[in-house]
Amino acid sequence: MTPRLRKFALTAHVTSSVGWLGAVAGFLALAVVGLTSQDAQTVRGAYLVMEPAAWFLLVPLAFASLLTGLVQSLGTTWGLFRHYWVLFKLLINVFATIVLLMYMQTLSSLKDMAAETTSSGDPGVLRSSSPVLHTAAAMLLLLVATTLAVYKPRGLTPYGQRKQHEQRTVSQP
Repeated sequence: MTPRLRKFALTAHVTSSVGWLGAVAGFLALAVVGLTSQDAQTVRGAYLVMEPAAWFLLVPLAFASLLTGLVQSLGTTWGLFRHYWVLFKLLINVFATIVLLMYMQTLSSLKDMAAETTSSGDPGVLRSSSPVLHTAAAMLLLLVATTLAVYKPRGLTPYGQRKQHEQRTVSQP
């Protein structure tokens, strides 16, 4: 990639990844409100907004982070399979995206229950710790990925070691 394109790809990746982390933080706040509020309408509102927020924020940002990360790794010297930290970030992203897509069914069920429950009813019937637990786990995974991106711990994969050896062999006369 040209330096200009590489910077654009990096900007897109950082923006989508940090956006995903921020969206997860906001989603965690909604989940905590849904779990702890004593007001039935507030609990219903939290669960009613979670599913569309996930479809319109979390899912697109997860895919944008994955796509831009692939572009960034394949288009730079870091490579996709050369360094453990890049490989771990890829695995974290793929895992978190798959879990998010599987969890969308649960969010849809929670939204449907909130829509069917009367606003004056007991908010306890809607409460679920599942969104808090899943979102906190997602937050932890994304923070680990962010830490890996910042610190870039050393360590080449066997593939990366082989490629590095090949490059040294070719560059020596």
